[in-house]
Amino acid sequence: MTSTVTSAPELAEAIAGGASDISVEGTISGSPMITLPPGTTLRSGTLEFGARGVRLTRDNVLEDVTILAPEHEAAILNDTSVENFGTLRLHNVRTRGQVLLLAADAVRGGDIRIDGLHVQAADVRGRVMRPHGFGVDALQGGLTVWNRQADPAVVVTAEILRVSIGGSGAPIRGSGVFVGGHGDWNGKADGGALKVSQLTTGEVHTDGGIPAGTPDLISGGVFVISGAFVDQVLNEGPVTTYGQNDMVLDNWGAVTTWTAQAPVVSHGPSGIGFVNFGDIEMLDVRAPIQTHGKGARGFNLYNGSLASARFAEITTTGDGSVGIQVSKPMGRLEVRGDVTTSGGEGLRLVKGVQMVLKAIALSVKAGGRVEQIEIGGAVATTRDDVVSVEIEGDVAALAVAGGIRASGHHSDAIHAGAGAPDLSGIETTAENGTPLLRI
Repeated sequence: MTSTVTSAPELAEAIAGGASDISVEGTISGSPMITLPPGTTLRSGTLEFGARGVRLTRDNVLEDVTILAPEHEAAILNDTSVENFGTLRLHNVRTRGQVLLLAADAVRGGDIRIDGLHVQAADVRGRVMRPHGFGVDALQGGLTVWNRQADPAVVVTAEILRVSIGGSGAPIRGSGVFVGGHGDWNGKADGGALKVSQLTTGEVHTDGGIPAGTPDLISGGVFVISGAFVDQVLNEGPVTTYGQNDMVLDNWGAVTTWTAQAPVVSHGPSGIGFVNFGDIEMLDVRAPIQTHGKGARGFNLYNGSLASARFAEITTTGDGSVGIQVSKPMGRLEVRGDVTTSGGEGLRLVKGVQMVLKAIALSVKAGGRVEQIEIGGAVATTRDDVVSVEIEGDVAALAVAGGIRASGHHSDAIHAGAGAPDLSGIETTAENGTPLLRI
C-alpha cells in the first residue's frame, strides 16, 4: 500500500495504518522521531525534526529523501531491540545530523546497502561510545556503521557507495566516515565483525573540534576501525581535515586495497595524511598528500602490516612534521614525486603522548623494515638542525632519483644505521651540514 503524505499527522497516520510505501510531498516539520515498521519504504521530500529523526527496524528503504535534524542528533538510526535488521537500504539520501547504524543490544546480524549519501552537517563530539586503541579514543563519524557486539558469531555485512561528508568551509564536527567492528582496549579486533565489500567516498570535510594539546582523542576523515574487514576502499573525492589530531585516512582494521584518487589534505596540528595501525595489502594514493599543521605527518606505518604502498607525492610544512615514517616491516614503498618537509622542531602526537620532535622527510624507525624504497623525485628538508633521511631500522634497497637534500644550517642529509643499504648511487647534498652520518 502506497501513501502520499504532506503533514506530520498524515505521516503518523500512514505509519500507523501499515503503509508499505510512504512518499513525502514537500517539506514536513513538527513530527517527533518516527519508527518505520519492517518492510516500509520512505521516499521523496524533506522531513525536519527537532530531535532525532527516522528510526529503521528491518528491511527498510530510504530513497531520494532529505532528513534534517539538529546537528548533534541522529538524523537516521536503527532500532537495536530487533534481532536482525535484515537489509537496510539508503539511496540518494541527504541529512543534517548523524547517520548511526549499530549492531548492539539485541541485534545479531543484518546487511547495509548505501548508494548515495550526503551528510551535510553533524556534530558527534558528545557521543560517549568511542572505540579505544593505541592510547587514544576515536570520535564517531557523520556516517557511523558499527558492530559493537562482543560475540564473534555476530557478523554485519555492508556495501557503502558514494558517501560525502560536509563541504568546503563547512566541515562536520567529529570523524567523517566511520566503519568498525568490536575491538579490545588495545585496538585489536576481538568480537563481532563488520564485513564491507566496498566503501567509496566523494568529498569529505571534517574538523574534530579537539582542544589543542589533547593527547588521547583523535578523529578521522575516513576511518576503518578495528573489527572492520573491507575488500576495497576508494576515495574518489578529496578528503580534508582541519583540526587538532584529525587524521585524514586512518586504518585500524583489515583492508585488501585502499585507493585514493584525489588530494589528501590535513590543516591541523598532529594530523596525518594516511596512518596505518591495522592490515593493508595494497595502498595506492594517486594524488598528493599535504599536511600543514605542527607535528603533522604525511604517511605513518605505526603498527600492523602493509604489503606495498604507492604515493604521488608527499609535502609537509609544520614544525615537528614528518613526510614518511615506517615503524613496522613492509614490502615495497614507492613515491612517484618528491617527499619534502619545510618544518623545524615542534610538538607531535605519538600514540597518545605529545612529544617535542624535529621534522624529518623520511624515517625508518628501529623495528621498521622496508624491502624496497623507490622515490622518483627528491627527498628534501629546508629548516635548520633537522635530518632529511634517517634509517634506524632496515632498508634492503633505496633509490632516490632526485637526490637527498638538506638545505638548512646544521642540517644533515642522511643518518644511516647498520640496517641502511648501499647509498653510493644516490646524490646527497647538505649545504651546511653532513651529507652522510653513520649512526
